[in-house]
Amino acid sequence: MSADLQQYQSVYMPLAYAHLATVLPAFAIGTYMMVSHKGSPAHRLLGKLYMALMLTTGLITLLMPAFAGPRFFGHFGFIHLFSVLTLYSVPTAYFAARRHDVKSHRNSMIGLYVGGLLIAGGFTLMPGRLLHTWLFT
Repeated sequence: MSADLQQYQSVYMPLAYAHLATVLPAFAIGTYMMVSHKGSPAHRLLGKLYMALMLTTGLITLLMPAFAGPRFFGHFGFIHLFSVLTLYSVPTAYFAARRHDVKSHRNSMIGLYVGGLLIAGGFTLMPGRLLHTWLFT
């Protein structure tokens, strides 16, 4: 068994399942939050859950080695930039909400949803990626 295949099976797959376990509910909650009433107690509670899920998924993805495209330092790929975006956007949005800076909070949350979920999620559907393989082959 090649070293890449062994790493894929022993390291990547458990992380991929953990990532899906956090990102799928985050996507559902984030989508609901985009269209629902803002500022209610339910919004605040779901927002905290959403942020926790997104922080967790951002950390998990940093641990996942890149197998598609160029790799940097033998581990990171371009898609890891979305992990950095997530790890920056969540605290930025949280502290903006605590300051009652609605505009900054909204902008951070929209950036997180679009960049961290829609665009990054779109890249995972490209040929050569695991999710593409699961869904289309």
